[in-house]
Amino acid sequence: MTPAARTQSAIDLLDAIIVAARDGGAAADTLIARYFAARRYAGSKDRRAVRALVYEAIRLLGERPTSGRAAMLAVAKVRPELLETFDGSTYGPAPVGETEVPALTGLAPAWLRDALQRSGLDKVQMAALLDRAPLDIRVNTLMGTRDDALELFEGAETVAGAPAALRLPADTPVERSPAAEGGLVEIQDAGSQIVTAVADARAGQTVIDLCAGGGGKTLALAAAMANDGRIIATDTDRTRLQRMQPRADRAGVTIVESRLLDPGEEAKPLADLKDAADIVLIDAPCSGTGTWRRNPEARWRLSSGRLERLTTTQAMLLDLGATLTKPGGAITYIVCSLLDAEGAEQVAAFAARHPDWTVEAPAVGTAHGGGARLTPATDGTDGFFVARLRRPC
Repeated sequence: MTPAARTQSAIDLLDAIIVAARDGGAAADTLIARYFAARRYAGSKDRRAVRALVYEAIRLLGERPTSGRAAMLAVAKVRPELLETFDGSTYGPAPVGETEVPALTGLAPAWLRDALQRSGLDKVQMAALLDRAPLDIRVNTLMGTRDDALELFEGAETVAGAPAALRLPADTPVERSPAAEGGLVEIQDAGSQIVTAVADARAGQTVIDLCAGGGGKTLALAAAMANDGRIIATDTDRTRLQRMQPRADRAGVTIVESRLLDPGEEAKPLADLKDAADIVLIDAPCSGTGTWRRNPEARWRLSSGRLERLTTTQAMLLDLGATLTKPGGAITYIVCSLLDAEGAEQVAAFAARHPDWTVEAPAVGTAHGGGARLTPATDGTDGFFVARLRRPC
Protein backbone atom coordinates (compact mmCIF):
# COMPACT_ATOMS: atom_id res chain seq x y z
CA MET A 1 0.00 0.00 0.00
CA THR A 2 1.15 3.53 -0.74
CA PRO A 3 1.21 6.10 2.07
CA ALA A 4 -1.87 7.70 0.48
CA ALA A 5 -3.69 4.35 0.41
CA ARG A 6 -2.88 3.85 4.10
CA THR A 7 -4.39 7.22 4.91
CA GLN A 8 -7.53 6.42 2.93
CA SER A 9 -7.83 3.05 4.68
CA ALA A 10 -7.60 4.82 8.04
CA ILE A 11 -10.34 7.21 6.92
CA ASP A 12 -12.56 4.31 5.84
CA LEU A 13 -12.05 2.55 9.16
CA LEU A 14 -12.70 5.70 11.16
CA ASP A 15 -15.98 6.20 9.27
CA ALA A 16 -17.04 2.68 10.33
CA ILE A 17 -15.90 3.23 13.93
CA ILE A 18 -17.80 6.54 14.14
CA VAL A 19 -21.03 4.86 12.99
CA ALA A 20 -20.52 1.95 15.40
CA ALA A 21 -19.89 4.33 18.29
CA ARG A 22 -23.04 6.28 17.45
CA ASP A 23 -25.24 3.20 16.99
CA GLY A 24 -23.80 0.83 19.61
CA GLY A 25 -22.01 -1.35 17.06
CA ALA A 26 -18.82 -3.39 17.22
CA ALA A 27 -15.65 -2.20 18.95
CA ALA A 28 -12.83 -0.59 16.97
CA ASP A 29 -10.56 -3.63 17.30
CA THR A 30 -13.27 -5.87 15.87
CA LEU A 31 -13.92 -3.52 12.96
CA ILE A 32 -10.21 -3.30 12.17
CA ALA A 33 -9.88 -7.09 12.20
CA ARG A 34 -12.86 -7.46 9.86
CA TYR A 35 -11.52 -4.79 7.53
CA PHE A 36 -8.20 -6.52 6.99
CA ALA A 37 -9.74 -10.00 6.86
CA ALA A 38 -11.45 -8.83 3.67
CA ARG A 39 -8.21 -7.27 2.33
CA ARG A 40 -5.61 -10.01 2.34
CA TYR A 41 -3.40 -7.99 0.03
CA ALA A 42 -2.48 -5.65 2.89
CA GLY A 43 0.84 -6.69 4.41
CA SER A 44 1.70 -6.72 8.08
CA LYS A 45 3.49 -3.35 7.84
CA ASP A 46 0.45 -1.84 6.14
CA ARG A 47 -1.89 -3.20 8.82
CA ARG A 48 0.27 -1.87 11.63
CA ALA A 49 0.59 1.54 9.98
CA VAL A 50 -3.14 1.89 9.33
CA ARG A 51 -4.04 0.71 12.82
CA ALA A 52 -1.60 3.23 14.30
CA LEU A 53 -3.18 6.05 12.30
CA VAL A 54 -6.68 5.03 13.38
CA TYR A 55 -5.81 4.95 17.07
CA GLU A 56 -3.81 8.16 16.85
CA ALA A 57 -6.96 9.85 15.57
CA ILE A 58 -9.20 8.28 18.20
CA ARG A 59 -6.90 9.29 21.06
CA LEU A 60 -6.62 12.80 19.70
CA LEU A 61 -10.36 13.47 19.49
CA GLY A 62 -12.49 13.63 22.62
CA GLU A 63 -15.72 14.35 20.75
CA ARG A 64 -17.05 11.91 18.16
CA PRO A 65 -16.05 13.46 14.82
CA THR A 66 -18.40 13.97 11.91
CA SER A 67 -16.32 11.82 9.57
CA GLY A 68 -13.15 9.81 9.26
CA ARG A 69 -11.76 12.44 6.89
CA ALA A 70 -12.25 15.21 9.45
CA ALA A 71 -10.55 12.98 12.02
CA MET A 72 -7.51 12.37 9.80
CA LEU A 73 -7.27 16.06 8.99
CA ALA A 74 -6.98 16.66 12.74
CA VAL A 75 -4.06 14.21 12.83
CA ALA A 76 -2.52 15.96 9.84
CA LYS A 77 -2.72 19.24 11.74
CA VAL A 78 -0.44 17.69 14.35
CA ARG A 79 1.66 15.84 11.76
CA PRO A 80 1.76 18.10 8.67
CA GLU A 81 3.61 15.48 6.61
CA LEU A 82 0.33 13.54 6.37
CA LEU A 83 -1.12 16.31 4.23
CA GLU A 84 1.07 15.07 1.39
CA THR A 85 -0.94 11.83 1.31
CA PHE A 86 -4.13 13.75 0.48
CA ASP A 87 -2.99 13.70 -3.14
CA GLY A 88 -6.04 12.53 -5.09
CA SER A 89 -4.22 9.40 -6.28
CA THR A 90 -6.15 6.28 -7.28
CA TYR A 91 -6.31 4.78 -3.78
CA GLY A 92 -5.65 7.92 -1.78
CA PRO A 93 -7.86 10.65 -0.32
CA ALA A 94 -8.86 13.67 -2.37
CA PRO A 95 -6.84 16.87 -1.95
CA VAL A 96 -7.81 19.05 1.01
CA GLY A 97 -10.35 21.72 0.16
CA GLU A 98 -9.90 25.30 1.28
CA THR A 99 -13.08 25.24 3.38
CA GLU A 100 -12.52 21.84 5.06
CA VAL A 101 -12.32 21.94 8.83
CA PRO A 102 -10.47 19.31 10.91
CA ALA A 103 -12.24 17.69 13.84
CA LEU A 104 -11.68 19.34 17.23
CA THR A 105 -9.07 17.75 19.47
CA GLY A 106 -9.56 17.19 23.19
CA LEU A 107 -9.68 14.69 26.03
CA ALA A 108 -13.44 14.09 26.12
CA PRO A 109 -16.76 15.87 25.64
CA ALA A 110 -17.04 18.88 27.96
CA TRP A 111 -19.75 17.35 30.17
CA LEU A 112 -17.64 14.22 30.69
CA ARG A 113 -14.43 16.14 31.31
CA ASP A 114 -16.26 18.16 33.95
CA ALA A 115 -17.60 14.99 35.57
CA LEU A 116 -14.09 13.53 35.80
CA GLN A 117 -12.84 16.75 37.37
CA ARG A 118 -15.67 16.70 39.92
CA SER A 119 -14.66 13.10 40.67
CA GLY A 120 -11.23 14.29 41.80
CA LEU A 121 -9.09 13.79 38.70
CA ASP A 122 -6.61 16.52 37.83
CA LYS A 123 -5.15 17.21 34.37
CA VAL A 124 -2.28 14.75 34.84
CA GLN A 125 -4.65 11.96 35.90
CA MET A 126 -7.02 12.66 33.02
CA ALA A 127 -4.26 12.80 30.42
CA ALA A 128 -2.94 9.41 31.57
CA LEU A 129 -6.32 7.85 30.77
CA LEU A 130 -5.30 7.97 27.10
CA ASP A 131 -1.77 6.59 27.44
CA ARG A 132 -1.08 3.27 25.75
CA ALA A 133 -1.86 0.36 28.04
CA PRO A 134 0.72 -2.28 29.01
CA LEU A 135 0.27 -6.00 28.35
CA ASP A 136 -0.40 -7.84 31.60
CA ILE A 137 -1.06 -11.51 32.23
CA ARG A 138 -2.35 -13.44 35.23
CA VAL A 139 -0.54 -16.61 36.16
CA ASN A 140 -3.02 -19.38 36.93
CA THR A 141 -1.75 -20.80 40.22
CA LEU A 142 -3.78 -23.96 39.65
CA MET A 143 -1.33 -24.78 36.86
CA GLY A 144 1.97 -23.38 38.09
CA THR A 145 3.81 -20.49 39.72
CA ARG A 146 4.72 -17.01 38.65
CA ASP A 147 8.35 -18.13 38.50
CA ASP A 148 7.33 -20.84 36.02
CA ALA A 149 5.79 -18.18 33.78
CA LEU A 150 8.72 -15.78 34.21
CA GLU A 151 10.98 -18.35 32.57
CA LEU A 152 8.69 -18.61 29.54
CA PHE A 153 8.33 -14.94 28.59
CA GLU A 154 11.33 -12.83 27.65
CA GLY A 155 11.27 -9.38 29.20
CA ALA A 156 8.57 -10.24 31.75
CA GLU A 157 8.38 -8.11 34.90
CA THR A 158 6.47 -8.50 38.14
CA VAL A 159 3.81 -5.96 39.13
CA ALA A 160 3.63 -4.49 42.63
CA GLY A 161 0.47 -5.41 44.51
CA ALA A 162 -0.52 -8.17 42.07
CA PRO A 163 1.26 -11.38 43.10
CA ALA A 164 0.01 -13.41 40.13
CA ALA A 165 0.64 -10.70 37.51
CA LEU A 166 3.41 -10.30 34.96
CA ARG A 167 3.90 -7.35 32.62
CA LEU A 168 5.18 -8.26 29.17
CA PRO A 169 6.58 -6.38 26.17
CA ALA A 170 3.68 -5.02 24.15
CA ASP A 171 4.21 -7.25 21.12
CA THR A 172 4.40 -10.55 23.02
CA PRO A 173 2.18 -13.16 21.26
CA VAL A 174 0.59 -14.39 24.49
CA GLU A 175 -2.51 -16.08 23.09
CA ARG A 176 -0.46 -18.26 20.71
CA SER A 177 2.01 -19.27 23.40
CA PRO A 178 2.12 -22.77 24.92
CA ALA A 179 1.66 -21.16 28.35
CA ALA A 180 -1.72 -19.71 27.34
CA GLU A 181 -2.85 -22.76 25.40
CA GLY A 182 -1.97 -24.93 28.39
CA GLY A 183 -3.88 -22.77 30.86
CA LEU A 184 -0.89 -21.40 32.79
CA VAL A 185 -1.57 -17.75 31.88
CA GLU A 186 -4.40 -15.48 30.75
CA ILE A 187 -4.30 -11.88 29.58
CA GLN A 188 -5.68 -9.72 32.39
CA ASP A 189 -4.80 -6.19 33.46
CA ALA A 190 -2.96 -6.07 36.78
CA GLY A 191 -5.56 -3.65 38.14
CA SER A 192 -8.32 -6.12 37.37
CA GLN A 193 -6.40 -8.75 39.32
CA ILE A 194 -5.90 -6.39 42.27
CA VAL A 195 -9.57 -5.45 42.61
CA THR A 196 -10.67 -9.08 42.23
CA ALA A 197 -8.35 -10.04 45.10
CA VAL A 198 -10.23 -7.55 47.32
CA ALA A 199 -13.00 -10.16 47.50
CA ASP A 200 -10.63 -12.34 49.55
CA ALA A 201 -12.15 -15.53 48.16
CA ARG A 202 -11.08 -18.68 49.99
CA ALA A 203 -11.35 -22.42 49.59
CA GLY A 204 -14.72 -23.91 50.48
CA GLN A 205 -16.73 -20.73 50.05
CA THR A 206 -19.81 -20.06 47.97
CA VAL A 207 -19.15 -17.16 45.60
CA ILE A 208 -21.51 -15.50 43.11
CA ASP A 209 -19.93 -13.59 40.24
CA LEU A 210 -22.99 -11.58 39.31
CA CYS A 211 -21.66 -10.01 36.08
CA ALA A 212 -19.23 -12.68 34.97
CA GLY A 213 -19.04 -11.92 31.26
CA GLY A 214 -16.37 -14.10 29.66
CA GLY A 215 -15.07 -15.21 33.05
CA GLY A 216 -11.78 -13.37 33.59
CA LYS A 217 -12.50 -12.52 37.22
CA THR A 218 -14.37 -15.83 37.73
CA LEU A 219 -11.22 -17.80 36.89
CA ALA A 220 -9.12 -15.57 39.15
CA LEU A 221 -11.56 -16.29 41.99
CA ALA A 222 -11.34 -20.03 41.31
CA ALA A 223 -7.55 -19.92 41.53
CA ALA A 224 -7.74 -17.96 44.81
CA MET A 225 -10.08 -20.68 46.13
CA ALA A 226 -7.66 -23.42 45.03
CA ASN A 227 -10.52 -24.84 42.93
CA ASP A 228 -12.35 -25.79 46.13
CA GLY A 229 -15.86 -24.50 46.81
CA ARG A 230 -18.61 -23.23 44.55
CA ILE A 231 -18.74 -20.33 42.10
CA ILE A 232 -21.98 -19.37 40.38
CA ALA A 233 -21.14 -17.19 37.36
CA THR A 234 -24.06 -15.25 35.92
CA ASP A 235 -24.65 -12.77 33.13
CA THR A 236 -27.40 -11.57 30.82
CA ASP A 237 -25.23 -11.97 27.71
CA ARG A 238 -25.38 -15.56 26.44
CA THR A 239 -22.52 -15.17 23.97
CA ARG A 240 -20.09 -13.83 26.56
CA LEU A 241 -21.10 -16.42 29.13
CA GLN A 242 -20.55 -19.25 26.64
CA ARG A 243 -16.94 -18.19 26.21
CA MET A 244 -16.23 -19.08 29.83
CA GLN A 245 -16.37 -22.87 29.70
CA PRO A 246 -13.50 -23.40 27.24
CA ARG A 247 -11.38 -21.03 29.30
CA ALA A 248 -12.31 -22.85 32.51
CA ASP A 249 -11.46 -26.22 30.97
CA ARG A 250 -8.10 -24.92 29.82
CA ALA A 251 -7.40 -23.46 33.27
CA GLY A 252 -8.32 -26.67 35.10
CA VAL A 253 -11.25 -24.99 36.87
CA THR A 254 -14.10 -27.34 37.83
CA ILE A 255 -16.04 -25.43 40.52
CA VAL A 256 -17.88 -22.96 38.26
CA GLU A 257 -21.49 -23.26 37.16
CA SER A 258 -22.94 -20.63 34.84
CA ARG A 259 -26.47 -19.23 34.82
CA LEU A 260 -27.96 -17.03 32.14
CA LEU A 261 -30.12 -14.24 33.54
CA ASP A 262 -33.00 -12.51 31.79
CA PRO A 263 -32.69 -8.70 31.76
CA GLY A 264 -35.27 -7.24 34.12
CA GLU A 265 -35.84 -10.58 35.85
CA GLU A 266 -32.36 -11.29 37.16
CA ALA A 267 -33.55 -12.42 40.60
CA LYS A 268 -35.70 -15.35 39.45
CA PRO A 269 -32.90 -17.77 38.41
CA LEU A 270 -31.09 -16.95 41.66
CA ALA A 271 -33.97 -17.56 44.08
CA ASP A 272 -32.32 -20.69 45.50
CA LEU A 273 -29.25 -18.65 46.45
CA LYS A 274 -30.98 -16.14 48.70
CA ASP A 275 -28.81 -15.43 51.78
CA ALA A 276 -26.35 -18.11 50.60
CA ALA A 277 -23.18 -16.44 49.33
CA ASP A 278 -20.05 -15.78 51.34
CA ILE A 279 -19.06 -13.36 48.57
CA VAL A 280 -20.99 -11.63 45.82
CA LEU A 281 -18.68 -10.08 43.26
CA ILE A 282 -20.34 -7.32 41.21
CA ASP A 283 -18.12 -6.22 38.34
CA ALA A 284 -20.89 -3.93 37.19
CA PRO A 285 -21.57 -2.65 33.66
CA CYS A 286 -20.13 0.85 33.54
CA SER A 287 -18.90 3.69 31.37
CA GLY A 288 -15.41 2.20 31.10
CA THR A 289 -13.67 5.53 31.69
CA GLY A 290 -10.86 3.59 33.38
CA THR A 291 -10.19 1.56 30.23
CA TRP A 292 -9.77 4.35 27.69
CA ARG A 293 -6.13 3.33 27.22
CA ARG A 294 -7.43 0.11 25.63
CA ASN A 295 -10.73 1.37 24.22
CA PRO A 296 -10.33 5.10 23.52
CA GLU A 297 -13.38 5.16 21.25
CA ALA A 298 -15.50 4.51 24.37
CA ARG A 299 -15.47 8.33 24.81
CA TRP A 300 -17.42 8.54 21.56
CA ARG A 301 -20.07 6.09 22.82
CA LEU A 302 -20.87 7.61 26.18
CA SER A 303 -23.67 10.12 26.71
CA SER A 304 -25.24 11.53 29.86
CA GLY A 305 -28.34 9.45 29.11
CA ARG A 306 -26.35 6.24 28.80
CA LEU A 307 -24.50 7.03 32.03
CA GLU A 308 -27.82 7.47 33.81
CA ARG A 309 -29.01 4.08 32.55
CA LEU A 310 -25.77 2.48 33.72
CA THR A 311 -26.02 3.93 37.22
CA THR A 312 -29.61 2.65 37.48
CA THR A 313 -28.40 -0.84 36.56
CA GLN A 314 -25.55 -0.64 39.06
CA ALA A 315 -27.91 0.25 41.91
CA MET A 316 -30.21 -2.63 40.94
CA LEU A 317 -27.30 -5.08 40.94
CA LEU A 318 -26.13 -3.92 44.36
CA ASP A 319 -29.60 -4.43 45.83
CA LEU A 320 -29.84 -7.85 44.17
CA GLY A 321 -26.44 -8.75 45.56
CA ALA A 322 -27.62 -7.79 49.04
CA THR A 323 -30.37 -10.44 48.85
CA LEU A 324 -27.82 -13.12 47.90
CA THR A 325 -25.23 -12.36 50.59
CA LYS A 326 -25.42 -14.43 53.75
CA PRO A 327 -25.16 -12.82 57.21
CA GLY A 328 -21.52 -11.91 57.75
CA GLY A 329 -20.79 -12.16 54.03
CA ALA A 330 -19.77 -9.32 51.76
CA ILE A 331 -20.32 -7.74 48.37
CA THR A 332 -17.24 -6.69 46.44
CA TYR A 333 -18.37 -3.89 44.13
CA ILE A 334 -16.14 -3.05 41.16
CA VAL A 335 -16.42 -0.65 38.25
CA CYS A 336 -13.72 0.10 35.66
CA SER A 337 -14.77 3.73 35.91
CA LEU A 338 -13.37 6.77 37.67
CA LEU A 339 -16.64 8.68 37.76
CA ASP A 340 -18.01 9.12 41.27
CA ALA A 341 -21.54 8.60 39.94
CA GLU A 342 -20.59 4.96 39.35
CA GLY A 343 -18.32 4.48 42.35
CA ALA A 344 -18.35 6.59 45.50
CA GLU A 345 -21.91 7.81 44.99
CA GLN A 346 -23.21 4.29 44.36
CA VAL A 347 -21.63 3.08 47.60
CA ALA A 348 -23.05 6.03 49.55
CA ALA A 349 -26.52 5.41 48.11
CA PHE A 350 -26.32 1.70 48.94
CA ALA A 351 -25.29 2.50 52.52
CA ALA A 352 -28.29 4.83 52.81
CA ARG A 353 -30.65 2.12 51.56
CA HIS A 354 -29.03 -0.55 53.77
CA PRO A 355 -27.94 1.28 56.95
CA ASP A 356 -27.14 -1.94 58.81
CA TRP A 357 -24.40 -2.85 56.30
CA THR A 358 -20.77 -1.74 56.80
CA VAL A 359 -18.69 -0.11 54.09
CA GLU A 360 -15.09 -1.34 54.08
CA ALA A 361 -12.36 0.53 52.20
CA PRO A 362 -9.87 -2.00 50.78
CA ALA A 363 -6.15 -1.57 51.40
CA VAL A 364 -5.31 -1.13 47.70
CA GLY A 365 -4.72 1.91 45.51
CA THR A 366 -5.83 5.23 47.00
CA ALA A 367 -8.72 5.55 49.44
CA HIS A 368 -11.65 7.26 47.77
CA GLY A 369 -15.31 7.71 48.64
CA GLY A 370 -15.74 4.74 50.95
CA GLY A 371 -13.72 2.49 48.67
CA ALA A 372 -10.42 2.56 46.83
CA ARG A 373 -9.35 3.80 43.43
CA LEU A 374 -6.67 2.64 40.99
CA THR A 375 -5.60 4.96 38.18
CA PRO A 376 -3.19 4.72 35.25
CA ALA A 377 -1.21 7.74 36.46
CA THR A 378 -0.80 6.60 40.07
CA ASP A 379 -0.86 2.81 39.84
CA GLY A 380 0.09 2.04 36.24
CA THR A 381 -3.06 -0.04 35.79
CA ASP A 382 -6.46 0.46 34.23
CA GLY A 383 -8.72 2.72 36.27
CA PHE A 384 -10.98 1.06 38.85
CA PHE A 385 -13.13 1.83 41.86
CA VAL A 386 -13.63 -1.01 44.35
CA ALA A 387 -15.42 -1.24 47.71
CA ARG A 388 -16.44 -4.03 50.06
CA LEU A 389 -19.89 -3.97 51.65
CA ARG A 390 -20.32 -6.22 54.68
CA ARG A 391 -23.69 -7.62 55.80
CA PRO A 392 -24.13 -7.82 59.56
CA CYS A 393 -24.14 -11.25 61.20
